[in-house]
Amino acid sequence: MIQKYPICPNRIRIIPQQFSWVDHRLVRDYYIEQCGHAAAALYLFLVTVADAKGHSYYGDPTIARRLDMNAQTLAQARNQLIQIGLIAFQKPLYQVLSLDAPHHTQNDQIQTLGQILNQIKAKAT
Repeated sequence: MIQKYPICPNRIRIIPQQFSWVDHRLVRDYYIEQCGHAAAALYLFLVTVADAKGHSYYGDPTIARRLDMNAQTLAQARNQLIQIGLIAFQKPLYQVLSLDAPHHTQNDQIQTLGQILNQIKAKAT
């Protein structure tokens, strides 16, 4: 077995009282592979500043300045995280979403089986 020794023993991290640790499923379940650099930076920022329910009220100008992004890059990063199912956004509120739930985007709607079958039937005709 490989012996592991801290590189910086005076800087060993301790689980804080806050709630800002990044869930390891971000990597294990391949979410991170779906993120561009800007989206990953935005996600890290939101995870860090969010409250216990995942909420953050940081405004886009502040986030863009803190992450050194222009407004367009921030909007693209936000949209990517929404599509992946990592965050929800309703201006001015961001919410970091649980990784326990099925992967739905903010705009997804639950449909009945009948609705799905009717859509398939409509596409076939």
